[in-house]
Amino acid sequence: MIVGTEWLVDALGCRAEALRDLAAVRCLLEKVLVRLELRVIGEGAWHKFEGEGGVTGLYLLTESHLSVHTYPEHGAATFNLYCCRPRPDFPWERELGEALGAAKVTVRVLERGRAGT
Repeated sequence: MIVGTEWLVDALGCRAEALRDLAAVRCLLEKVLVRLELRVIGEGAWHKFEGEGGVTGLYLLTESHLSVHTYPEHGAATFNLYCCRPRPDFPWERELGEALGAAKVTVRVLERGRAGT
């Protein structure tokens, strides 16, 4: 039995200015929502850290959640998508490269609820 799939995505070598840009990061997550036909409950929650800090965002979904945390000081961003229904693949590498300048993108996919995991 599999109750859901979780995508853990790490983007490295990103442009610091893109990681500080709340509007750009929000636009990126909204693209994920639309392309994967995810259904948002309420409004997204966003926080922009002061000065040279990054952003954090979270969407509560009928399917579960989508979140992002950016670290401009490290050129990194982390994403988490958990979904209780099958979704098509998302081109994380291409989209994060275009939106954030990511030089390296790692995607780990976990099937949740499977016996022995």
